[in-house]
Amino acid sequence: MKRLIALLGAGLLTAGAVLVTSVNAQAAECRSGYFCVWTHANFDGMKIDHSGDDRWWEGNMSNQDSSWANHGTSGPGVPDHVKVYDGRELLGAVTICLAPGQEVGYNAGANDRGSSHTWSVRC
Repeated sequence: MKRLIALLGAGLLTAGAVLVTSVNAQAAECRSGYFCVWTHANFDGMKIDHSGDDRWWEGNMSNQDSSWANHGTSGPGVPDHVKVYDGRELLGAVTICLAPGQEVGYNAGANDRGSSHTWSVRC
């Protein structure tokens, strides 16, 4: 009986370690002070990162965005939210807006629609 309890306990510890590892693996790798965008869901694929506005996403990123992370710096009056626009030059609709610290692994309404972004004081 003691052996069965020990095995069950070890199994639970192993399952817990796997769960923690899986959750951490999904966290976005994006430097502090930056807004990051990936071409695939769950922070995978090609990535761009910016500490400022970008009015014209280059190359294969425009209309290929599928996950986003805002690791910007906050403070009173600091533009710390990020608005993503469906047109270049910050034109068109805002497809997604991220608050400071927000990470979005996938959003069907914003998927493959971004072409530029700006930092803002609110969404």
